[in-house]
Amino acid sequence: MRVEVHPISGALYEELGEGKVKVTKAQKFGVFLYDGHHVEGPIKHADPHLLQWVGGPDLPMGVEAADPRAQI
Repeated sequence: MRVEVHPISGALYEELGEGKVKVTKAQKFGVFLYDGHHVEGPIKHADPHLLQWVGGPDLPMGVEAADPRAQI
């Protein structure tokens, strides 16, 4: 499971599986789909880039993220 700390807000982004991401900050949390839709919890806003990075689908085998020829 992927986990990242937001570099500005300090919020913790944790992959829950099935495209869901839990965002935790200061004893509060929110659960979001990786596309940004809020699912539950008092935190209602999250960084869309980190949601995709943490909860989004993996690249196909053999494709590098920096490869400009990558077709996802």
